[in-house]
Amino acid sequence: MIHYGDLPKPYCEFETSKVAIVPVPYDGTSTWIKGADKGPKALLDASANMEVYDIETDSEVYKIGIYTDSPVTEDGSPEAMVEAVKQRTTKLIEQGKFTVIIGGEHSVSIGTIQAHAQKYNNLTVLQIDAHTDLRDSYEGSKNNHACVMARAKEVCPIVQVGIRSMDSSEKTNLDPNRVFWAHKIVNCDSWMDQAIDLLTENVYITIDLDGFDPSILPSTGTPEPGGLMWYPTLKFLRKVIEKRNLVGFDIVELCPNTNDKASDFLAAKLLYKLLTYKYLNELK
Repeated sequence: MIHYGDLPKPYCEFETSKVAIVPVPYDGTSTWIKGADKGPKALLDASANMEVYDIETDSEVYKIGIYTDSPVTEDGSPEAMVEAVKQRTTKLIEQGKFTVIIGGEHSVSIGTIQAHAQKYNNLTVLQIDAHTDLRDSYEGSKNNHACVMARAKEVCPIVQVGIRSMDSSEKTNLDPNRVFWAHKIVNCDSWMDQAIDLLTENVYITIDLDGFDPSILPSTGTPEPGGLMWYPTLKFLRKVIEKRNLVGFDIVELCPNTNDKASDFLAAKLLYKLLTYKYLNELK
């Protein structure tokens, strides 16, 4: 397995790295296009072709050290996978690593959200997604990809951004004052500060890549029209990280297509941009 960014040795070893990336190639509960289990490898492969100098910030965040851990391969059941991710995340946090999960379908986020909620008080989960994911149970499991934010709500408050698809049954579990619908935030920025005002001191970000518009990221299991675009999303994420303490994040639901490498590269670049914003003050 390739290391994220194909970085030279001093910058990708466990002992010298501040960041640990954990691939979770799980696709056990997805309900349409299969292949999210190939997402972590596709992201890592794409990252090897990424320039590690960031023009926007005039920085090179890889110098803090970015270690790529061995994959979590538990796939006996959604529940077993969630527990395995939770245990791996907890261990890495205890070892002082800023932990990033790459999926895999969105259910891989449940365990790492639970681990961060146990570690950090005053935590909010910020979700970038096309879907609310607020079903209490789906297809016989409470740890289905459609239940991620229902599980997150059990451990901390949530804020949802980019939403444009849901089942009517989810309305009873949804707080409309904490949802920023895609059709209402398009072509304006005023919502960004409103969303940030709802966040507590510590923030965990979960990014389902179908939150982006399919015109820039078609390779996902459940693409939805009318999604977020690249620069406005980066602007929002940078503002969040500047004003709050980002404690961890995940990027999920990359469903690679051999004819579309741009989606893989966007996911790899997004991960690097988030780390850049997180550690920018230390890089100056």
